[in-house]
Amino acid sequence: MKALITGASGFVGSYLKASLERNGWTVYGTGLEEEGKESLPPGFFPLDILEPKAIRRLLEELRPDAVFHLAAQSSVALSWKEPAWTVDVNVKGTVNLLEAVRQRGEPYPQLLLVGSGEEYGHIRPEETPVSEGNPLRPGNLYAATKAAQNLIGGIYAQAYRLPVVLVRAFNHIGPGQLPGFVAADFCRQIAQAEAGLREPVMRVGNLSARRDFTDVRDVVEAYRLLAEKGRPGETYNVGSGRAVGIRQLLDGLLALARIQIQVEVDPARFRPVDVPVLEADVRKLQADTGWAPSIPLERTLADTLDYWRGQVGNPKISEKI
Repeated sequence: MKALITGASGFVGSYLKASLERNGWTVYGTGLEEEGKESLPPGFFPLDILEPKAIRRLLEELRPDAVFHLAAQSSVALSWKEPAWTVDVNVKGTVNLLEAVRQRGEPYPQLLLVGSGEEYGHIRPEETPVSEGNPLRPGNLYAATKAAQNLIGGIYAQAYRLPVVLVRAFNHIGPGQLPGFVAADFCRQIAQAEAGLREPVMRVGNLSARRDFTDVRDVVEAYRLLAEKGRPGETYNVGSGRAVGIRQLLDGLLALARIQIQVEVDPARFRPVDVPVLEADVRKLQADTGWAPSIPLERTLADTLDYWRGQVGNPKISEKI
């Protein structure tokens, strides 16, 4: 089996590649040309998903059995600052990929479109944990683009019989994640404070929000199983099935810190609109694939903090973070 991962240079891409290869897949990846000079593995192809002809050429060349569409503008914070670019990448880029697959003709590759639990937006108390059939009420621009991706993917599955499996992935965390995401940001601040690169003060945003966190190594196993066993046209939540408070996440990391660290709330870190609780109902995923998370949150936090300790210990990297 041959797989193509768009956005292979991102946080999830390397983990997905490793999972697929462990299970006998041959894996190719794409990313922007400047991203591939150092970080991407062999089998990388420079690709801008806003260039439809380039997508069609690559699909014709590789003839993959499955395409895992990870390429996205995935930061909620950045979506507020760059709304037009977020729409271009997340919506137009997805349409370009779907059209390229449709125009290539049969046999179609299995398509996995990765969306977000943020699509559900403002969940009512009686709707938690949220199931795939729940109404979507996106609370930010990133979520709105991912909801659009899901709807468009469903239309292509129905109208053109493309084998599209749709994912709403909740918060995934682990070693290698960029500091624009909450767990990685906390870990970086702690590692820098331990190394004496900053004062022992954590600057945080909204700690009252609760999110469904899953280790990235478990998330990619779910993606692989959905490509193999998921039903075309169906949407699947991918998450732990348990919401954890950001305060609890922070306390867990502070307990692992090697020094005493104070916490200060920074209003600049608050989002314009924030969703209080996001918790996934993952029974559909488990029923169709047999997947279950295997890595406890405590190990994920410890591994992520150790990763950032290694980053700040590297002089070349420390200058950049």
